Amino acid sequence: MKMAGLNAIQVYVPWNFHEPQPGQYQFSEDHDVEHFIQLAHELSLLVILRPGPYICAEWEMGGLPAWLLQNESIVLRSSDPGYLAVVDKWLGVILPKMKPLLYQNGGPIITVQVENEYGSYFTCDYDYLRLLQKRFRYHLGNDVILFTTDGAQHEMLQCGTLQGFYATVDFGPGANITNAFLIQRKYEPKGPLVNSEFYTGWLDHWGQPHSTVTIEAVVSSLHDILARGANVNLYMFIGGTNFAYWNGANMPYQAQPTSYDYDAPLSEAGDLTQKYFAVRDVIQKFQKVPEGPIPPSTPKFAYGKVALKKLKTVEESLNILCPTGPIKSLYPLTFIQVKQYFGFVLYRTTLPQDCSDPTPLSSPLSGVHDRAYVSVDGVPQGILDRSGVITLNITGKAGATLDLLVENMGRVNYGDYINDHKGLISNLTLNSSVLTDWMIFPLDTENAVRHLGGWHGNNSRCHGKACAYGSSNYTLPAFYVGNFSIPSEIPDLPQDTFITFPGWTKGQVWINGFNLGRYWPARGPQMTLFVPQHILVTSAPNTIIALELERAPCSDNYPKLCTVEFVDKPVISAAVTYSHPLQDVYNQHSGLDHI
Repeated sequence: MKMAGLNAIQVYVPWNFHEPQPGQYQFSEDHDVEHFIQLAHELSLLVILRPGPYICAEWEMGGLPAWLLQNESIVLRSSDPGYLAVVDKWLGVILPKMKPLLYQNGGPIITVQVENEYGSYFTCDYDYLRLLQKRFRYHLGNDVILFTTDGAQHEMLQCGTLQGFYATVDFGPGANITNAFLIQRKYEPKGPLVNSEFYTGWLDHWGQPHSTVTIEAVVSSLHDILARGANVNLYMFIGGTNFAYWNGANMPYQAQPTSYDYDAPLSEAGDLTQKYFAVRDVIQKFQKVPEGPIPPSTPKFAYGKVALKKLKTVEESLNILCPTGPIKSLYPLTFIQVKQYFGFVLYRTTLPQDCSDPTPLSSPLSGVHDRAYVSVDGVPQGILDRSGVITLNITGKAGATLDLLVENMGRVNYGDYINDHKGLISNLTLNSSVLTDWMIFPLDTENAVRHLGGWHGNNSRCHGKACAYGSSNYTLPAFYVGNFSIPSEIPDLPQDTFITFPGWTKGQVWINGFNLGRYWPARGPQMTLFVPQHILVTSAPNTIIALELERAPCSDNYPKLCTVEFVDKPVISAAVTYSHPLQDVYNQHSGLDHI
C-alpha cells in the first residue's frame, strides 16, 4: 500500500469482534488492533480510525454485538437509554486504548470517524449523535478531528452529521464528482474535499455473479478526484476474508460469502493485480511514490487432494456439541433467547400425527432465520429457507423425531433491519397445526471441533436410508475429517493456499481448529476459500474438519471418496447456479449503477 503512494490507511474496529460476550473483551493475537495500528506507524503510514459503534463493512450485524438484542425493546443506533448504556461502556474500553495512538500524542491516528453512514438509517436521532460526540471528546480530547461519512445526497448528510463533526461523502466510479463535492461543500464550506469511500470494486452475495469494476472506470474517476485537489480513501484497497461466521447480509435477505476480495487493487490474499499498478500510475501523476521494489505477491502452494472420512452426524455428536443438554420450551426460542449468537442450533420435537403421505411442514411467517436442514428419525427431508422456501413436505410416523438444524447465515449489516434475530423466530406448523414441546440444543461448534479432531472417522452408525442418497438427494448434516502433512525439510513451507470442495454442497470448514468460513460451491460464485499460511504447520499433520450440511460426495453406502483439494489459484467468480433478484440496497450511493 505504501509503495502505491498511499500515505494513510483507514481501518474499521468491529465492536462484536472485540466483545463477543458482554464484558468479555478480546484484544490479543488477531484481535490486537493496537499492534496493527503500531505496525502502520512503523511504516510511516497515517491511520484514519473508524471505531463505530456501528461500522456496516459487510460484517455481521454491522459490527454491533448480537447480544444487544437480548434487550427486546432496544432501538439500535439511537438515544435509547438501553442502547446508550452499553455503547458508553464499550467506548470507555476502546477509545482510551486509541488515545495514546493519536497523532497529537505521537501516534499515527489523524482523524476518527463517529458512527458510519448514519444518514442512511431511519432513526435520524441528533441526540444520539450529540451523545456520541460528547463521549468521543471525553475519551480522546478536543484536539482530534472527528468526522462523519455519508452517501453524497442532501437527505443523508442532513441526518448523518452534526456541528462539530467534519462531514465527508462517499461515492464510487461513474458518480458526478462535481455534484458530490458540492453537496459536501453545503455542509463544509471550508476545509478539504474528502471522499471517505471510493469504491474500487463491490461486494458479493451467494448466488449472485462476482462483482467487478473495470480498471478504466476506477482510474478515470480517481484521476478526476485527485485533479480537483481532493482527498480520497480507496475502499477497498486490499480485499479480505470473512472467516468463521463474520460475514454480513443484505435485505431482501442475501448473505455475503466468505471471500471479501472486492475486486480490490490487492486481492483477498494480498496479491498484486493489474488494478494495483493502474491506480499507482494515477497517484504517481499527483505525488511522488516511494522508490524501490514493490513487494511481490506471496507464493502459493498446491498441496493437492486430501481424503476426508465421515466422523459423526450432528445428531450423534450432540453430547459434544451441547454437553449441558437441551433447553425445553413449549414454543421455539430464538438464538438470542438461548444465548447462542453464531453458528447453529438444533430444534427437536416429535411428530404429533402420522405423516405416511407427504405432509406440509411450514413456517407461515417466514420464521426460519436463516436456513433449516430438516430430518425425521434420521432421514433427511429437505431444507426450509428464509429467502423463499417456507413449506416442505415431510413423511414419518406419529411420535417420530423431527429435527431442524438451523443455521445463522450472517446478520443483516445495513439498513433498517439490522436487529436480525436468528433461529425459529415464529412457530412452525405441520398440516396447519402449530408444533409444540421443543427441545433446543445450542451447538458449540468451536469446542466440538477441538474434540472431533482426535477421532479417526468411521464412528457413524447407519440409519438405513440416512446412510445413502434418498429421493431428496440430501445426507444428514455430518462432520468429516482428514489430514495432510507438509514436509518440514522443504524450505519456505508452509505457504498460502486455497481449498476447494469438489462434489461437496454447503458447509463450514476448519483447519487445525481455525474456522476458515463457509463453503457453498453448489451456489457460487465463490468456489475456493483462502488459507493463510500461518494456520498451517510442518511439525505435525494438519487436520481438516468439514461440517457438510446438505450432501457430501460420499456416504456409508457409496464408494466414492470425499476429497478436498488445495490449489494455488483462487476461484471466486464461478458461474452461479442460483438466481434470486436482489433489490439494490445500496442505491443511496450515487454512481454505482455502472457496476
